[in-house]
Amino acid sequence: MRTDSLAHQVVKETLSRLPAKLQAAAKQLPVCFEERPARSLLDDGLPPDVLGLFVGAPRHEHDSQPGPPPQIILYLENIREESTAEGTGFAEEIARTYLHELGHYLGLDEEALAERDLD
Repeated sequence: MRTDSLAHQVVKETLSRLPAKLQAAAKQLPVCFEERPARSLLDDGLPPDVLGLFVGAPRHEHDSQPGPPPQIILYLENIREESTAEGTGFAEEIARTYLHELGHYLGLDEEALAERDLD
């Protein structure tokens, strides 16, 4: 199975395990898969080993914020390297990173994500 096909399947399965209310919100949010962050993002200060990124305004601010539409970007090569370094499964890291970025869309900050073991 191709990496992006596997990643898409993991996100779909992770989404299906969420409570119905969260599923409805999450289904509104596109998920994109890239190998690594673009040079322009790195030039803007994004760490080169970032696993994922939520862009756009959180759900509760969505209607009032100009800018790009909300989306999650998962960086698959970085996730693969992280899973190797941490001794975790690739699929597990995809799910964890997806949930972390989804948390940002839902309005959670880093502290709240850490409390949910999604840091």
